[in-house]
Amino acid sequence: YPSYNQYNQLAAVTQYKALAIDWIASEEEVRTRILVSPARRLSTKSGSNVSDATFCHAYITFFSGSGVPMGGFTLCAQQKFRTPCVYFLQTRGKKDDPSLSSLFIPVPVKPNPDDINVGAELTGTLNKADLLKLLNKFYQKREVKLLSMENGLDNYLLHQAYVSFRRYCLEADALPVDLHVVISDILQGAGHIDDIFPYFLRHSKHIFPHLECMDDLKKISARGMTRKIIFHAGPTNSGKTFHAMERFLSAKSGVYCGPLKLLATEVFNKSNDRGTPCDLVTGEERKYATNGDNISNHVSCTVEMTSINVPYEVAIIDEIQMMRDTGRGWAWTRALLGVMAEEIHVCGEDGAVDLVHSLMSTTGEHVEVRKYHRLTELKVESKALGSLDAVQPGDCIVCFSKNDIYNVARVIETRGMEVAVIYGGLPPGTKLAQAHKFNDVDNPCKIMVATDAIGMGLNLSIRRVVFYSLIKPTVNEKGEKEMDTISVSQALQIAGRAGRYGTQFDTGYVTTFKPEDLSTLQSLLSQQPEPIIKAGLHPTAEQIELYAYHLPNSTLSNLMDIFVTLSTVDDSLYFMCNIEDFKFLADMIQHVPLPLRARYVFCCAPINKKMPFVCTMFLKFARQYSRNQALTFDWLCRNIGWPFTLPKTIIDLVHLEAVFDVLDLYLWFSKRVKEEMNVLSFNAYVIYSYRFMDLFPEANLVRDMQKELDAIIQQGVFQLTRLLRNSETAVSSGTMSVDDDEFAIHQQKQSYLRGRLTERLLAQGLLTPNMLHELRQEWKMVTY
Repeated sequence: YPSYNQYNQLAAVTQYKALAIDWIASEEEVRTRILVSPARRLSTKSGSNVSDATFCHAYITFFSGSGVPMGGFTLCAQQKFRTPCVYFLQTRGKKDDPSLSSLFIPVPVKPNPDDINVGAELTGTLNKADLLKLLNKFYQKREVKLLSMENGLDNYLLHQAYVSFRRYCLEADALPVDLHVVISDILQGAGHIDDIFPYFLRHSKHIFPHLECMDDLKKISARGMTRKIIFHAGPTNSGKTFHAMERFLSAKSGVYCGPLKLLATEVFNKSNDRGTPCDLVTGEERKYATNGDNISNHVSCTVEMTSINVPYEVAIIDEIQMMRDTGRGWAWTRALLGVMAEEIHVCGEDGAVDLVHSLMSTTGEHVEVRKYHRLTELKVESKALGSLDAVQPGDCIVCFSKNDIYNVARVIETRGMEVAVIYGGLPPGTKLAQAHKFNDVDNPCKIMVATDAIGMGLNLSIRRVVFYSLIKPTVNEKGEKEMDTISVSQALQIAGRAGRYGTQFDTGYVTTFKPEDLSTLQSLLSQQPEPIIKAGLHPTAEQIELYAYHLPNSTLSNLMDIFVTLSTVDDSLYFMCNIEDFKFLADMIQHVPLPLRARYVFCCAPINKKMPFVCTMFLKFARQYSRNQALTFDWLCRNIGWPFTLPKTIIDLVHLEAVFDVLDLYLWFSKRVKEEMNVLSFNAYVIYSYRFMDLFPEANLVRDMQKELDAIIQQGVFQLTRLLRNSETAVSSGTMSVDDDEFAIHQQKQSYLRGRLTERLLAQGLLTPNMLHELRQEWKMVTY
């Protein structure tokens, strides 16, 4: 601690000056901050009262190494005798709970030396010594403290504001004329000292701008309101979302936050069909319930697009267990903690209940849990399917890779059965068309082959779910790809799609394709979902900008690494989401000259980095933007190969799917958030209010192009077997057919022979299917 002599020297400083001193104490680096200012002494250490003596006092605050105030005391010395004595001791109950006021840093207000002293010309020059006495008397008045408290100035802010106001008045060569006249009148006995307060308050609002907008700041944060949290917990097909939706539809205003565009669109359609006007907001578009741009009181959106600034009566956060997702979990965490709704209806599995309780305890909000049970029976069959010859109407074969989808669909269709196909890479329109084809009782298509994309977002009339495999590729928190058995939660989610309530099947069945997987599936389905113990977080643009200010030579990818390394989160509740995809895009466009905020937005774009053509177009978008050149319709057509033709092979179909993703990417960049969402200034939502409408001006034409492409892809999927056969014959050496059992091996062999370079060139558009066909013909001629 500072020595007694240092305190004594400090006490000897005249009361007319302010002094700030920092000491470093021992190896713990405890900082001692001393601020000297005039004040009236309340009592001596011995307790005797000296009401008229003016004292110089120093409030001394001790800070831990992390900058948290640990406690403090006030040193005061009688001005006449310069005798130091400690008379006040303050300690903090929680060292990690700094007051709100201490978070606001005063803005310096300096007098303008060029101002003309009109006040002096009107009333004469002010005596600085008399002015100081007047200001000290003003500060000591009890009424001033009460008025200050009513205007948001607690003791801490009041002291900071007074020191600044006093310095301003004493150092300014020319005060504002109104303040000068008021002070002159008071000094001459023609005014009251309280008349200074309006000018003091005006100065306080200059140095603490938050005083003008504190109510708005409280509205922006959901913490400023007490929300009612209702958790609808239950398995798939239990009616939990239905009950939440009923409250949503009856509310004066509401927001639905869903995991997929398909689900958001379904709620959008259902609400408007039920007579509740509802808008749709996704990353790529906004649809209005009525003609024109009239904003509805109800909004259905993807969870990333959730506004945390707009107040609602009711909010629904669907599939809350997605908080654990290593890629998108931050969006559910942000919605849960930030959405401004009087009632929040959280829907999800039982495993998320404890985590939601824990998160809400940090906000002081109570959680009401309503549990639901499955509405129809789900039975695990005692026998595996064994062969695709055993498929039955109403079966859905679930695969975890696109190659398995192609193989299974081809084999089933060779048996004379029509197949519907759904996987994640298909456009939404194609998925809905395939679902409608499968659900239509009059359609001959009664078999579906799908990935786990059916786990949420589609209403399907499935009698039996057959797991083709239980091994699924996943990405861990470090961004590393792993092959592992599906989780209990995933098994329950997918199996629960069988026997959906309200369909023709009142009982659902589930089994596996391989006999050796059946016991594992039975074990998975007999368990409760794994408890979700942590919720995801993600760095915001503002945080990264702050790091960039201190580390101006670091790349965006490096800044993200530094942030994640240095950031400290509550390990019992949160984890940092995987940033590898973000860094991948950041590295890709590092050489492109972009402002940091624009670079951040580009790296938040939803891109499948496994699709080279999409990545190439992403890079072209960034380069075009950096040149401030608009991405016109003609430019886009030249780069994606429009107009499109029907696919003839699987390679053609995959390329068209990549082109569709590119059009989605264009719409994502062109998205312009409406007025009620443009006021956002913090959290991840800022990326959606900072896009580039002017340089991506052809959104309407691109949407029309997407509809055309969607229809072409639908036709390709309807003829999937023919595409597979064409792909097979195109790369084979004249073989007319391949046995079903050898199809998978032969497909892998031909993929290897085709080579990664060929696939890359095709995906990037540098090599077209026609060019590839000509090259093969030339190769045959050379070979012969």
